[in-house]
Amino acid sequence: MSPRFLESLPSRLRKVAENRRVPSTGGSRPPQGFTLIELLVVLAVISVLASLLLPALSRAKESARRIACLNHLRQLGLAMQMYVNDNEGRYCPRTHPVRWPHRLHSYAPDLKLLRCPTDVAEPATGNADPILWPADAAPRSYIYNAWNDYYRSFYPAGEWRQIVSSNGHAIREADIREPSETCVLGEKQPDSSHWYLDYERFEDITQLDQSRHAGGRRAGSGQGGGTGSNYTFADGSVRFMRFGRTVWPINLWATTPEWRNAGGPSPP
Repeated sequence: MSPRFLESLPSRLRKVAENRRVPSTGGSRPPQGFTLIELLVVLAVISVLASLLLPALSRAKESARRIACLNHLRQLGLAMQMYVNDNEGRYCPRTHPVRWPHRLHSYAPDLKLLRCPTDVAEPATGNADPILWPADAAPRSYIYNAWNDYYRSFYPAGEWRQIVSSNGHAIREADIREPSETCVLGEKQPDSSHWYLDYERFEDITQLDQSRHAGGRRAGSGQGGGTGSNYTFADGSVRFMRFGRTVWPINLWATTPEWRNAGGPSPP
């Protein structure tokens, strides 16, 4: 208020106005920044949020990889069914050097289908000429049922493997009594070079990867860090199965009742 304005007021009002004068601040004060304690609280909150969100993100990524793996096995299963239809109802034989990846190559030409996205970058495969047998030589995550009990019903136990490796004898679709509960393809260990799973040689333990993917809160690592793995069945279906459920209480790699209910392989 100006002094001239104050002088024009009655004495009583002048005293009231003088008492209401706003003291000078001497200029505006700069805004204060965060204190150390406030900064530490913010960092703590961010750490807690990260610890909650990162595992959920990891599980979501693994779930996507598991689904992609199932899709690979589904396409290989469809390729196998087309092969069976074109070969008088018979599956791929347990032969060398023409193995099952080469036999399915014309039905599933993309070699990337042979590798599970959760597996290591270059999973092992056996020795094969990449020019003559490119699919057999490609990095591979999957292993094919060798139908041990079926072949042992035709040939001597210690000789059948050598015999069928060259004679082309293959199991028929009609010989599989429970196709929806019989494994055709599974996931192998990253360092396994085997094309065929010989259950009688305990390869469900030494070659088969039964825990590649997470089925719950754990994330699979591609090296046995999960709770189960993916499989293709003889009816063309694909499923995630928890650890051990393809060999116990029923052996889903066998076709005969004796082997399916034996609870373990018989040594050759």
